[in-house]
Amino acid sequence: MKAAIVGAGWAGLAAAVELADAGHDITVFEMAPQPGGRARSVAGQDPAWPFDNGQHILIGAYRDSLALMRRLGVAPEQVLQRLPLALPYPGETGLRLPPGPPLIAFARGVLGHRGWPLRARLALLAAAGGWLARGFRCEADLSVAALCAGLPDVVRHDLIAPLCVAALNTPAAQASAKVFLRVLQDALFSGAGSADLLLPRRPLSELLATPAAAWLGPRLRLGKRVQTLWPGGQVDGEVFDAVVLACSSVEAARLTAERAPAWSATASALDFQPIITVYLHSPGSRLPAPMLALREGPDAPAQFVFDHGALGGAPGRFAFVVSGAAPWVARGDCGEAVLAQALHELAWATPPVIARVLTEKRATFACTPGLVRPPAFVAPGLWAAGDYVDGPYPATLEGAVRAGRAAAQGVLAEAGGAAKGAASGSPTNTPWAGQATLRQ
Repeated sequence: MKAAIVGAGWAGLAAAVELADAGHDITVFEMAPQPGGRARSVAGQDPAWPFDNGQHILIGAYRDSLALMRRLGVAPEQVLQRLPLALPYPGETGLRLPPGPPLIAFARGVLGHRGWPLRARLALLAAAGGWLARGFRCEADLSVAALCAGLPDVVRHDLIAPLCVAALNTPAAQASAKVFLRVLQDALFSGAGSADLLLPRRPLSELLATPAAAWLGPRLRLGKRVQTLWPGGQVDGEVFDAVVLACSSVEAARLTAERAPAWSATASALDFQPIITVYLHSPGSRLPAPMLALREGPDAPAQFVFDHGALGGAPGRFAFVVSGAAPWVARGDCGEAVLAQALHELAWATPPVIARVLTEKRATFACTPGLVRPPAFVAPGLWAAGDYVDGPYPATLEGAVRAGRAAAQGVLAEAGGAAKGAASGSPTNTPWAGQATLRQ
């Protein structure tokens, strides 16, 4: 087949590799001048130390993402620093999970957290046991705040709230409990090491985008925004047997408005949550750990801070992450508020200054209870891939990669069914509502 992939983020790159490895002729269209989508590096004054467009992290459960990196020649153990899950706060050890079988490790980590009273630790273990007994399922319209309303305040503030906003980029009061429970199931209880934090030790583009661009070569067309999809599999007049829309939901809705209006309307209805990353520079300063959790508040926007120098990155650079950042986008003073928060909560060898503020206004879809997300199948010969496509996960790198693989597998299955029908002489559903034939 001749297949087009529209978008070279992690979903599009995953789809491209899947289809190319199956022996098909692929072309990847990317409107930006570089691949990677939202998970990319942004040039700074020093070419050796670009900024990341948001502080991304992976976890041990991201098996598809890690496999894709290896397929493109990237050794995860060289570009990622693996750490056991820990949520230390400034001056506090916080919750730490020891190595070992997941259920035992979780119980040991909770019981060993001396910063919480025993009653709080037992309450969390009882709640987690209930979630486990119910298969980590709940009503679709339940929020994370409602799910955890019975937990002690210290557990909700120190654990549930930061985990929720980190995984779903949606505050607990607005976030889907159904999706949150699936994240907990896969991250904390799916196997040894699944909850480990994998923190980038290299600029974000080097994890996937740059190696993928080298692997794709001339099959990747950068700076090319697709304008039209026409019947017959035409992408701006060029004919393809199948198309994977791996662009943003906004772009996908625009391109499908005429061909698949119902799908387009569902994609258009998604709301978004921003993420702001504030980079501070303080020569000679170090954090007590590569990552610290922070207690956010009305004047304290950031939930986490990362020490890039401790991770092998730019010395003296610190990334403060503000997830669910809509109120701070509206206020417009997030950088100064983060600087004040940093000065209040952390010790510095030299006074920190703001190096850069990066705002991704559509960082993720708002992962709310009962949310209806568009399916991967759009129309015959046309599939969608992206972290927003219907599935059990929030908008994460792993969700994007799995969506890309699923869309590619849908293309392959559809092509296989059409080929079998043609060989038997029976009617087939060819791509684009019968207006093009499959070329094998």
